[in-house]
Amino acid sequence: MLADTSANVTQVKTDLAQKLKGNFIYMAPNISLKTAIGEKAEIHGKLDAAIECGSRKFQHRIYVADITDPCIRGLDFLQKFNFTVDLEKNEIWTGGEKIPMFSASAGHSKLCSVLAKEKTIIPARSECLIQGVPEVSGKFRYAVTDFPSQVSQKGVLVAATLIDLKREAIPIQVLNLDNKPKTIEKGAVIAMCEPVVDIVTRPQEFSESLRLPSILENLEGLNEEQRATVRELLQEFQNLFSASDSDVGRCNITQHRINTGNCPPIKQYPRRSIYSKERGNGAPS
Repeated sequence: MLADTSANVTQVKTDLAQKLKGNFIYMAPNISLKTAIGEKAEIHGKLDAAIECGSRKFQHRIYVADITDPCIRGLDFLQKFNFTVDLEKNEIWTGGEKIPMFSASAGHSKLCSVLAKEKTIIPARSECLIQGVPEVSGKFRYAVTDFPSQVSQKGVLVAATLIDLKREAIPIQVLNLDNKPKTIEKGAVIAMCEPVVDIVTRPQEFSESLRLPSILENLEGLNEEQRATVRELLQEFQNLFSASDSDVGRCNITQHRINTGNCPPIKQYPRRSIYSKERGNGAPS
């Protein structure tokens, strides 16, 4: 969605407005808007719609007009909801949330190469991070990495990752599929970057089917505000809390095996002999 500080009102394209569910308010004919280049855009009416920016939604009245862009966020929208526009960093701030901006020509920019910042040796059959720098800076800020053909032929793969080209060093995740170590020389092309034209952040949503165990719902001794805060905390991190006595002490993240030979292990409670028996009888502790 285009943000235009020179547009006094927020506008939506006519064919897009017809697909939106909202109360369309027709306006008198022969009413038009004057664009920045002096052209006129005919207005067909107004529409109350929810505009999504970052993780938030804003209810705002927009004009339906014959424009080229699908939607234009005007100055009325930015001022009403206290948006802060930082043209130096190409960012928009609202409610403490940062939303990156992209120039209209970002989608047509050519690919950018990422070069190795220093000489790196990738061990055989292993994965590691390589510090990289953009070959040409200033084209765009956010990009998705991909492996170039000259690197993939050597048995080294590059993970597709969202990166910020404004950073001093860009971490590039690589994988060596060969049985021998691979050497990446300083200045070698390790990845190609494709510009990102939009970033949408989604708030973390929890399914209604995920309910807290009864043992976690016992929140006695708390007022309503404290009860709501604790419930949200338990709901968010419910997988970290024990729900019953049966799920304590069991973990499948890491597994290991101990070779005991002909002496299979037996389950015993930990114990130790008293100090006098250890010295007198030589009993093991």
